[in-house]
Parts: sequence; structure tokens; C-alpha cells
Amino acid sequence: MPKILPRRFYIDSPEVVARNLLGKIVVRRLGRKRLAGRITEIEAYLGLEDPASHSFIGKTARNAVLFGPPGFVYVYFIYGMHYCLNFSCLPDGEPGGVLVRALDPIAGLETMARLRGFATVPKPSLLTSGPGRLCQALDITRTNANGLDVTRADSPLQVVDDGFRPPSILTTPRIGIRKAADRPLRFLVG
Repeated sequence: MPKILPRRFYIDSPEVVARNLLGKIVVRRLGRKRLAGRITEIEAYLGLEDPASHSFIGKTARNAVLFGPPGFVYVYFIYGMHYCLNFSCLPDGEPGGVLVRALDPIAGLETMARLRGFATVPKPSLLTSGPGRLCQALDITRTNANGLDVTRADSPLQVVDDGFRPPSILTTPRIGIRKAADRPLRFLVG
């Protein structure tokens, strides 16, 4: 039986949390529908020491979730068209987060396809590869998800562990950013 990851799971550095989240399952409840996907790609953002992090500029109303407590959803809007799913890390008051970049969809594919605007279920990579696609497939927006506590059993968005461990983990520089782009903080299931 998959178990919800507890708050203590997220209290580590974003780099450690990101690596440990690979293979875990994001579960989204939409009414009676259950959508789920296994995390296959993720990036770490190191807070005040990381120019690419949204918290680098200090705490604002927009990025407050990243300053803790750990295990909360931070959603931002990018390029005027895509939402991106992040989780807060580190002890309360210390900013840090991880960006979920891709999922392998495992439940609710028909609903995901409809939310993505497809008439039929396409190949999985078209559903949830890329932060914007996965947010659209799971109906995650800043309005309906920002600030959710993923460690609570009654949360409509959770991260669970079913015991799966990635056979290997690839590490690369982060992508889609300009600042601190050379840091090896992108992790993929190998």
C-alpha cells in the first residue's frame, strides 16, 4: 500500500529531496477521479544561494511557500501560459524547493488526455513530459494548488511511495534557465 511521504521527507536540502523524489508518485484527486504519475525528472533550487531560484530575491507574497514549512506546493506561471509544480524543502524559514519536470502517467490517463485537449490518449510523453504539460494534465494551477500541504491525507495533491526505486539516476545541468544553468541539479530516472 503506497504511503504518503511525511513532512520530514522534505526537510533536507533540495538536492537530496529531488534525488529522493525520483520514482515517487504524484497523486491528484479531482472529485472522484484519481490521477497519478511517477516522477521521472526533477530539478533542485537552492534558495538564497541560487540565482535561478524564485527565493533568491528574498521572501515575497508570491514565493512565500518556498520559505517553509517543508512539504507544501509552490505553483508559478511561466511564459504567460504554463504552470509549474514545485515542493518546498528545508526547515521552516529556510527557502528551497524542487521543480517536478516530468511524470510517467500511471492512473487516470483518459482524464489527463481530456485536460490536455486530446480526443484519445496519446503516448505518455505527450501527457506529462515537461512541467507545463504535467500541470495541465493534472489540472494544477496557482489558484487551485499553491499552498497545498502534500503531507496531509485529505489533501487533493499528495506524493506517495509505493516502494519503487529507480534502477539508476542521471544527473545533468538544469534546463530552461539562464542563471546558474551549469549547476548539476537536474535528476532523471535512468
